[in-house]
Amino acid sequence: MADPLRFTDPDPAARPLWLVAQDAPLPEGAADWAAACDFTGRAGQICLLPDASGGVAGALLGLGKPAKSARDRFPLARAVSLPPGTWRLAGVPDGFDPDMLGLGWLLGLYRFGRYKPAPAKARPALICPEGAERARIEAMAAGEALTRDLINTPASDMGPDELEAAARDLAQRCGAGVEVTTGEALLAANLPMIHAVGRAAARAPRLIDLRFPGDGPALTLVGKGVCFDTGGLDIKPAFSMALMKKDMGGAATVLGLAQMLHDLGETAGMRFRVLIPAVENAIGGAAFRPGDVLKSRKGATVEVNNTDAEGRLVLADALALAAEERPDWLISMATLTGAARVALGPDLAPLFCDDDAAAAALSEAGARLADPVWRLPFWDPYEAMIEPAIADLDNAPSGGMAGAITAALFLRRFADGAGRYAHFDIYGWQPSAAPGRPKGGAGQGARAILGALPKLMGRA
Repeated sequence: MADPLRFTDPDPAARPLWLVAQDAPLPEGAADWAAACDFTGRAGQICLLPDASGGVAGALLGLGKPAKSARDRFPLARAVSLPPGTWRLAGVPDGFDPDMLGLGWLLGLYRFGRYKPAPAKARPALICPEGAERARIEAMAAGEALTRDLINTPASDMGPDELEAAARDLAQRCGAGVEVTTGEALLAANLPMIHAVGRAAARAPRLIDLRFPGDGPALTLVGKGVCFDTGGLDIKPAFSMALMKKDMGGAATVLGLAQMLHDLGETAGMRFRVLIPAVENAIGGAAFRPGDVLKSRKGATVEVNNTDAEGRLVLADALALAAEERPDWLISMATLTGAARVALGPDLAPLFCDDDAAAAALSEAGARLADPVWRLPFWDPYEAMIEPAIADLDNAPSGGMAGAITAALFLRRFADGAGRYAHFDIYGWQPSAAPGRPKGGAGQGARAILGALPKLMGRA
């Protein structure tokens, strides 16, 4: 789908690119030309520097005022509009991470062109910034590109069967084993809630199970794969349904993360598993209903008070299955609640984790790797809100309070048995274009997990 996002090899003829804060001193010989071009270093401002024959000798890229630099996650992504040719950074300014500058460049090159190819034209190429880890940055960019491609693909071409095909492609590339349980076989395999949510759709529900070769501590990722969500019989209004192709963003993110981990050799040092319940929440004669009581894999009964709270149902069966192996870490990722977006907006993914040290490691890694997360609590006093009168659990407590927390508490019930558990309530979508983050599908939390992995798995 997306073109490979890579750096070019070193070239002594590469043109220099200077990164300049607003009103900061300019490179020697450039000040007069920059002044004539009204270049002041505003964020994203580019000034091409001429050579003696009128060609392009180099360029300046404005970083804006230092006090506002945190607003721009990937400042170097703005430079992908430079003229074609090979470029190199003339230096890394103080306070900037060369890895994140490089990642910004690569992510700035991303385009989703499956249905509308970009015009064929030469693009600039960058030598990996000095001091940056090329292989690591390229692996992060490739994993993010996979996630974006999967989310951006509409449900007509990314249903449960196509999501399975994407998982199989990744497994083949990585040497992982795949087992898929589909349709009525879900009932025989004691995965009744995955079956209940997906049974009304034209494309059969399924559980996708990937196991990567490796030894050591066990990590299992569970990603929500609702390929389209109508809301079921509690149907969404049209404006709420418009982006529901992204409701498999959790599945897309764990697949992108799995690719990153494999490409960086991380999977060889652990027992690594990925579980994706892949369904469509459709409307039809076989649809599950408000008021139904479902029995889960774990045995707990769940009263359905809203069929639009289906993601936690399919995740619950997958989490229960994962917990039976007692992995050291069990992590779920899902586009789960609107409440999370009301609380934190689209940029920040809520992180739920009872382990203070692990939560701190994830938050630190997210900040360092331009993948911010924000910890919210598993607030035990709210447990009563998910306990209805006629069943063990309620999938959608009434009242509208603490929706992200009650959803996380619901999932935690099914992760019981794992060594430690974390849940990311991601949005999976960039609502408006920003440098390195075009409007459309977006991964969240994957780099935070990658960066924290040594501490989570006891290797640091």
